[in-house]
Amino acid sequence: MRRVLWWLIGGGRGGKNRLRIIRTLSDTPMNANQLADELDLNYKTVRHHLELLEENGVLTTMGDGYGKTYFLSDRMEQNVDLLDTIASEADLE
Repeated sequence: MRRVLWWLIGGGRGGKNRLRIIRTLSDTPMNANQLADELDLNYKTVRHHLELLEENGVLTTMGDGYGKTYFLSDRMEQNVDLLDTIASEADLE
């Protein structure tokens, strides 16, 4: 999980937004539209990041279509402490 998070968060463009998405979802599961509003980001940008995070096992979903809700995966919840370490090391704090 450490390598995946380094690539997704510390590896370049978009890492800061992905970090914000993960942190927001760790508090409250949301759908893409809710996340876009909460983070003041473009809906398509949020969808792009959600797809990457889901493909890499960071997020899981429930439901489908517009109401598809995103949650941290069990694997991510077990490694949430890595998030702060990587964010700090990548100077995203």
